[in-house]
Order: sequence, then structure tokens, then C-alpha cells
Amino acid sequence: MIIEPRMRGFICLTSHPKGCEQNVKNQIEYIKSKGPIAGAKKVLVIGASTGFGLASRITSAFGSDAATIGVFFEKPPLEGKTASPGWYNSAAFESEAHKAGLYAKSINGDAFSNEIKRQTLDLIKADLGQVDLVIYSLASPVRVHPTTGVTHRSVLKPIGQTFTNKTVDFHTGNVTEVSIAPANEEDIENTVTVMGGEDWAMWMDALKDENLLAEGATTVAYSYIGPSLTEAVYRKGTIGRAKDHLEATAFSITDSLKTIGGKAYVSVNKALVTQASSAIPVIPLYISLLYKIMKEEGIHEGCIEQIQRLFQDRLYTGEAVPTDDKGRIRIDDWEMRDDVQEKVAKLWLEATTETLPEIGDLAGYKNDFLNLFGFEFAGVDYKADTNEVINIESIK
Repeated sequence: MIIEPRMRGFICLTSHPKGCEQNVKNQIEYIKSKGPIAGAKKVLVIGASTGFGLASRITSAFGSDAATIGVFFEKPPLEGKTASPGWYNSAAFESEAHKAGLYAKSINGDAFSNEIKRQTLDLIKADLGQVDLVIYSLASPVRVHPTTGVTHRSVLKPIGQTFTNKTVDFHTGNVTEVSIAPANEEDIENTVTVMGGEDWAMWMDALKDENLLAEGATTVAYSYIGPSLTEAVYRKGTIGRAKDHLEATAFSITDSLKTIGGKAYVSVNKALVTQASSAIPVIPLYISLLYKIMKEEGIHEGCIEQIQRLFQDRLYTGEAVPTDDKGRIRIDDWEMRDDVQEKVAKLWLEATTETLPEIGDLAGYKNDFLNLFGFEFAGVDYKADTNEVINIESIK
């Protein structure tokens, strides 16, 4: 079939297998170009199919020659209907890993469930024995709690008062004002249950209880802080409460790993175009201004550049991992530089539908968004008839 992007709001309903394959190959080539990383050799990535999780899997495999198990929840293809992009990403990753002689297997299903945890534990036990790095990079809006069976849905709302500020529709470039009503206590609790640290701790407890963590094992989860411009709707809103919980969970996991000399970290990463961030009011406008500045300064990074720097310059230097006063790894340091943020704040005041094409990088934002779904990659013939039914080698 000829596969073109079909949009519905903040979601692309189609994805391109060849484009997703090119995306993965580009990231692999970047990692190879940066040289070897003295990292973990047996790695579990929970949320391994897109974004930071995919970048972590690629960095581990092609930077450190690691065996990797990836867990994700993606929609397989049907004849005449494309898979979700994470499916194609994972198929391409496994194919490239196997060509390179690397172990790579994947599990597709709800990582919040006991069943998928069980499958993963059994696979580690059978194939790897133990893992020495666990990356936790889930980004789901819904969680069915494995103990209670209750379905919890996260919401993106401010706390305490209505939030009003500028936003942009990145499809049209229209800059408008948006208002978001405040959350109630149930909203906050649900968001923390979905996006906080409880499931991360459950995974680590399950791995430790079955002796599947190597001596000195490390686990890393990903977070975001962002600037004062976005904090009312993000860091001081419902998602921020969930991130606070995630960050606190790192300390309790570290306590539980003391017997094996293990450590849990939260890495605070930079703002990037993801399916999730595209749906957050204010964030697309902030990112389009930020990207313009960071590209001009020569310090712009995508997912793969961020994770390569995290592994190379923070996690695996042979020295103590540097953290801030709250114990977090800060790989958002270039985004949060005073000079960068001052420029963003100045441009924010000037941002209108008319000025944004000049002062922001909306074209870069749109391109990154389409890249998420395998579109707009150089070297891919998007007019060619393409087989949409692609299998992942380790998933029967």
C-alpha cells in the first residue's frame, strides 16, 4: 500500500515501516559514530519502542554491545492497516541487532500487568540469568491496577487555579490563548497512580525477589522539570505530582537494592517532541521557541543524542554519578541554561501567529512530529508501494 500521514488532532493514525526503519538506522549510526560506552551488558528496557526508551535500547546495544529485552505495548499491523510506529521501530531494532550478532528479544503487552511482568521475568531467567541495567520509560495515559483491577486515567491539569497562557496548533501555526480548569483530588490521585513510581517499584521488587538483578545493578527512570513558563500546567500540575512521586520512589528503590549494591536514579531530560508532549497545551509553542535557540547555539539534541550523553557522560564514566541536590541526574542542563531560558522568555512575549514563523522553529517541530511516525525521512521513497505487514522476529 501507499502509506501517507493521516492526522486526527495530535495523533497520526498511520505509520510508515520503511520510515521507522530509517529512524532506527539513523540512531544506530549516531551511536556507532560516538564510540564505545563502558556500559551494562544485559539490559531490560520497559517502554522500549519509542522516544527515550527506544534510544536507551539502541544506546545499550550499539554503544555497549548489550543484550537487550524490550517491553512495550504496540499495535501490530493488519493487512491494509499499519501498525503503531513503536511496532515498526522494534522490528527494525531487532533486525539490526541480530545482524550485528546481538541478543535482542521483545515482549508486547501491558507492562503494568502481572502477566507481562511474569513473562519478562521468565525470559530473563531463561536467556540472560540476570540484568545489570533496567530502564523504566513508560508513557501511558491509562493504567489498570494489577492488584485492584481499577482503571486509572491520568489528566493534564493545573492544581489550585485555572491556568491561562499561549499555545500553538502546530498543524496550522495559529497561536491562541488556552485556559485549563484546575484538577480535583481524584484527578491528582489518578495521575500519580498512572505516572508515578509505584509500577517502577513493583518491577524492581519482582526482579529482586527472583534474584534477576546482578550485583551493582542500576535502574533509571525518566522525568522532566522544564521552565517557569510551563510549570503551572506541568511541574506544578497533576503531572508534576506524578513526577515528584517517581523521583521519591528512586530513593526507596535504592534502599531496597542496598543488599546487592544497586542504585536507582531519575534522569531529568530535555523537552522533546513526543506524542504525549504534543497534546500538552503551551508545550509545542515552548518547544518551537526553544529549538530555534538551541539550534542556533549548536546545543540542540534529540532523544538519541540525549541518551548517548546520559550514558557516556553521566552513568558510565567510571566515577560517581553526578546528581543535583535532590539526587537527580540533570541531562536537561543545556535546555535550562540561563542564557537559553532568558531568550525563550523574551521570544514568548513576542510570539503570535504572525511572528512565530520567524522567531520559532515550527517547521522543525512539525518535522520531528512526523518523524515519530516514520514520515519525512531522507532516503525513503514515500510514493512506493510498501508492505505494511512487518513482523518482529522474537514475537511469534
